[in-house]
Amino acid sequence: MKPVFSRNEDIDKMSFLNWRISKDDDIQNLINIANGYLEASIRLAKLCLITNHNKIADILIFPVLNNANHGIEIYLKAIIWTLNKILNSGERTQRGHNLKQLYRTVVSKIKSYGGGITLHEFNVSTIGLKSYIDELFETIKGGDKKDNMDFSRYPFNTNYESHFYVEKLGNVEVDLENFVERFEEIKTALDNIASYLYYDEMTD
Repeated sequence: MKPVFSRNEDIDKMSFLNWRISKDDDIQNLINIANGYLEASIRLAKLCLITNHNKIADILIFPVLNNANHGIEIYLKAIIWTLNKILNSGERTQRGHNLKQLYRTVVSKIKSYGGGITLHEFNVSTIGLKSYIDELFETIKGGDKKDNMDFSRYPFNTNYESHFYVEKLGNVEVDLENFVERFEEIKTALDNIASYLYYDEMTD
């Protein structure tokens, strides 16, 4: 059996894990991987819109949402790390998966750094992201301590309690067209902010 981690003779039928990854550039590595997760989420949702044979979207929605949330998490962590470097805080980024807390940390650091992105500009450019995070936490009933961010990876939490969609009597729905439109905007906003801070602010 041919190994998965092996070469194909056709370069267009191969993926290079380290093509956009550098051992000397942790923040850029985060930005690239975040971009990949959000791009994968959007493309998979678009594929479901093209063909939803056998209602496959009902199962593919879990990796779609998992990739979307993980992509946001990594972008926010890359932004935090970049701002920490700009602010000479000596810290890298914070642990955890709570998108609400990560977003708040970014807002706090944007206030402190006083550079090329004002808090007002950040809030305007991330209005779609903030709206999604608020909606997400209202839907998953996640607080600051117990975030339930594993809802798209497992049907239950670490205490084996069912996530919100398991025992709900009515349908829990996701509008895939709206999802694609919203997340294309979120991805663009996060990539622009992360790239600006990294290339223009931190490099200077």
